[in-house]
Amino acid sequence: MLVRLRRDGLNAALPLAQLGLAAFALHTGAGWPALFALVLLLASGLYGWMRSLQHARLILDTPTARIASAAQGYAELRGRGQPLQGTPLLSPLDGLPVLWYRLLTERRDRDGNWRHERLQQSDASFLVVDGSGECAVDPEGAEMLVQRRDVTVRGDLRHTQWSLLRHDPVYVLGEFRTLGSVEPEFDAAAQVRELLAEWKKDRPALLARFDLDGDGQIDLREWELARAQARREVRQQRDAVLTAAEAHVMRRPADGRLYLISDLDPARIARRYRRWSAFHVAVVLGAAAALAWLGRMNGG
Repeated sequence: MLVRLRRDGLNAALPLAQLGLAAFALHTGAGWPALFALVLLLASGLYGWMRSLQHARLILDTPTARIASAAQGYAELRGRGQPLQGTPLLSPLDGLPVLWYRLLTERRDRDGNWRHERLQQSDASFLVVDGSGECAVDPEGAEMLVQRRDVTVRGDLRHTQWSLLRHDPVYVLGEFRTLGSVEPEFDAAAQVRELLAEWKKDRPALLARFDLDGDGQIDLREWELARAQARREVRQQRDAVLTAAEAHVMRRPADGRLYLISDLDPARIARRYRRWSAFHVAVVLGAAAALAWLGRMNGG
C-alpha cells in the first residue's frame, strides 16, 4: 500500500517510543525503573488509543458538505483537485505540474544503505471542486495521506515523491470559511460603538472633524453628528463586504482538531486509525498486565 502519512509522525514515533520503554523495562528487571517505564508505556498507550479513536470518529461522524452550501466551521469536503489560477506548481523532481508534492531525497552510503539527505514539500494552496463550487485548500499544518508515489534513482541519490495531481480525488476535513461574507453574528451597533471609541482615542482628530463651533468641546449636537457618521461608515463597510466576491477556504482548525487532506476514501482512512487504536489498546493491556505482575513480585 503506497500510502504515506505526513505531519502525523506521532503515529509512527509513538510505537517506537513504546517499544523502547518495553525494552527498557525488560532490561532493568523488577525494580523501580521498570515500574516507571511501564507506567509511561501505559500512559502512552492510553493517549494513542484516545487520539486514534477520536480521529476515526471525526472522519466517520462528519457529514460530507457541498461547497456552495457548507456551513462555516468544521466540515468535510470531497471533490476533484484543480490548480489555482496563475503560475502552476511544478514538481522539483521532473518539472511536471502538480497540486502538492513531498520529495524525500536519500543518499546511498558505503554499506549500500539509504540515508536521509533532505526533505522538500510544497505549501501552495490548490482547489477542490465538487460541482457546486470551488474551495481553496491550504495544506499548511495538514496531515497528508497521499497514495501516489514515484521513486527515481540517479546515481547515489534516491528520490521518492508523493504528489497530488489535477483531477485527483481530494478529501478534506478541516475548518471551512467563506471570505468576503458577513458573519451571521455581525452586530452593527457594536461596530458603531467600537468605531466611536476608536475616534475618542485621538481627541485632536475628533475635534478637527466634529467640533463645528470651534470651542474645543464636543457638545451633544456634535456628538450626534459623529454617531451618524460612524453609522454611515459601518454601513458602507458592510455593503462593501456584501458586494465582494466570496472565496471559500479550507484550513487548519484553530481548536487543534484533525486537519486531513487525502486522495483516499474516508472509510479507508478511518479503518487505518482504528487499526492504530487497536494497537494502542494492546499496548495498554500489556502494560497493565506487566504492572500487575511487577506488583506481585515486589509485594512478595
